[in-house]
Amino acid sequence: MSATRVRRFLAAALLVPLAITLNPPTATADHAGDDPGPVHAGNTFGWWKSLVYREEFHGSMPTYWKVEGPGVVQHQNGMLTLNTTDAGTVSATLDREGATTGRWETRLRSRSYGAGGENFRVLTELVPADPEGYHCGAQNIALNDYKIGRKTVQLHIRTLPDNVFRGHVGKLDLGKDEWHTYAVEVKPKRISWFVDAHVIHSERRRAALSGVPLTVRFTMQAVPEATMNPSRMQMDWLRHWSTETPNAKSVVAPRTERGSYAGAC
Repeated sequence: MSATRVRRFLAAALLVPLAITLNPPTATADHAGDDPGPVHAGNTFGWWKSLVYREEFHGSMPTYWKVEGPGVVQHQNGMLTLNTTDAGTVSATLDREGATTGRWETRLRSRSYGAGGENFRVLTELVPADPEGYHCGAQNIALNDYKIGRKTVQLHIRTLPDNVFRGHVGKLDLGKDEWHTYAVEVKPKRISWFVDAHVIHSERRRAALSGVPLTVRFTMQAVPEATMNPSRMQMDWLRHWSTETPNAKSVVAPRTERGSYAGAC
């Protein structure tokens, strides 16, 4: 309420008794303001009632996180942290039963510690829970895919034999330890992406819907044979909900751009 409206309200209150009910303000994400904090797709769209699992990254790192590549992957101050070296890709994959549908969301930040080398790509993906279904990344869904130092985050779906559906959102601070939340909702007839509690794309074309059981993988991806700037990515939390609870808000959004993925095998 503005100062002028407050003065008018107080003046009227001296004349007429009023019963006032104050409603708390609706939380909204603000890319240019404070960190998203508690604002995320899970509470904005009402998913929280159908929780499947949550990872808060306290205590010792469970053995169901499978680590590959050089660097140090650990729980650190309540965050899952992937610290790189100056060469090579490092990843952490959640070795749990996959799901063909669901809602997944994480809150993450990243940064580089070096200069003069190449910057890492930061990815959160849903990958086939069965490694035999991986097909060189041809059945992955990326919640976020960006290079440290850029301002645009890429999103994609890949399906066999060589389909890719791409989207993006820009004007973000990426790689400066700025927090953002990334989510994807996978339903039998639709996939939707969310960044900082905003729906960005919704894709309904049949070729984008693989029906493959999926799990989560975090990756700091290096340029092959290049000297990299040592970097890290940190996840504050990871959550997975079922799709049983209807969305509390509309998920109508532009569809993605369809293309071909040349890396399938």
